[in-house]
Amino acid sequence: MTHAIGVDIGGTKIAAGLVSDTGEILDSLAEPTPTDASKIPAVVADLVDRLTGDELAAGIGIGAAGFVGEDRSTVRFAPNIDWREEPLGQHVRALVDLPVVVENDANAAAWGEFRFGAGEDTDDLLLITIGTGIGGGIVHQGQLFRGGFGVAAEIGHMRVVPDGILCGCGQRGCYEQYGSGSALVRDARERVTNGDPGSAAIAALVNGDLGRITGPGVTKLAQDGDPLAVELLGELGRWIGEGAAVLATILDPSVIAIGGGVSAAGDLLMASVVDAFETHLPARAHRPAASLRLAALGNEAGIIGAADLARVEPV
Repeated sequence: MTHAIGVDIGGTKIAAGLVSDTGEILDSLAEPTPTDASKIPAVVADLVDRLTGDELAAGIGIGAAGFVGEDRSTVRFAPNIDWREEPLGQHVRALVDLPVVVENDANAAAWGEFRFGAGEDTDDLLLITIGTGIGGGIVHQGQLFRGGFGVAAEIGHMRVVPDGILCGCGQRGCYEQYGSGSALVRDARERVTNGDPGSAAIAALVNGDLGRITGPGVTKLAQDGDPLAVELLGELGRWIGEGAAVLATILDPSVIAIGGGVSAAGDLLMASVVDAFETHLPARAHRPAASLRLAALGNEAGIIGAADLARVEPV
């Protein structure tokens, strides 16, 4: 059995796991992400050292949110960490005696789902991760699709509403402004601010402090049967499903997996996702449609996928 280390670098936390070749996380650790980005390689190296101990590892796979270059070592741009043309792989390799592969975090999660989760029965998978924004990963004919420059599948910045809501990328109307956890929170706040008669439960949940409204909070209310929360999740699912239909028209995957934190809503979300997808998929009656599924590996998909990429696609 060949173990590998998977690392998921987020804006607030760096999580790492020792992963078997069957996708099992044997041990895991986490540390806060340093505010000084130059200290991140040292934190990663420390986590690796603590996880490996006397274990032999094939390599280290690192998932990071942002554009990863075709060298699978350089983070060209990261939205939540001060990285611009950052040679992350090189810096980590200087501290550990193991091969290092750097991958976009959603790509790593897609590979994890393909190998060990929702895509185990297909060679063509699209993963849509719904969190603060929207991320994506594509596996085509059994291979991770990175595009010509290594930055493919930034699906959250597909424009779905011309001249729509301003996005952090500088464009307007991006998919993630309508189909993400942030959109769910924004819409809930607007309903409370506008005095919607059905918003009392959401307002009470946070004692009227709109800044405390969260996606998980709205989801919990929906699971408890609150009509407005159910409506908000349905609207979110509609946007996700419409976007998935556009992506399916281009990519023609056999499986579309929906992951990320918002996927915890389960059927409350997926029913409207599937309905919108089937309604807006062109020529629906004359083509096979992708199977829409919840992702299977949860928040561990990125760690599992990154570790596996270090093992099967070493740099």
